Amino acid sequence: MKALGIDFGTKRVGLAMTDPGGILAFPFKVIQRTTRNAMFTELLEIIEKEKVDEIIIGLPLSLDGEDTLTTRQVRNFAASMERRVDLPIHLVDERLSSVAAEEELKEAGLWDRKRKKNLDSQAAKIILETWLNRA
Repeated sequence: MKALGIDFGTKRVGLAMTDPGGILAFPFKVIQRTTRNAMFTELLEIIEKEKVDEIIIGLPLSLDGEDTLTTRQVRNFAASMERRVDLPIHLVDERLSSVAAEEELKEAGLWDRKRKKNLDSQAAKIILETWLNRA
């Protein structure tokens, strides 16, 4: 079971992937957003090439657990993804995943520019790990 983790953003989309056994999560890639169609085309190519079995999308709730504008955008993204693939899609609470990702990258010794470049895929890895730990 191979899973794809997605940290959706309006400028960048961070991706993480599990190993084929679905045990460990790794940062995979960051997609720079241009158009909606280009984003979905690239995602679908990755899903097919990597033989993804499940998709896990981070749901950015407010600290008190309420929906925000970004939460609605992610729910719309998830609904669009459901129309394009015949795979299970799971939404996972991602509160503070970017903060945790930033800390992990600092601990790894990455400088500011390199941290920013890797932050979204690292956040996707944390989202995926959250889901793996629940399963």
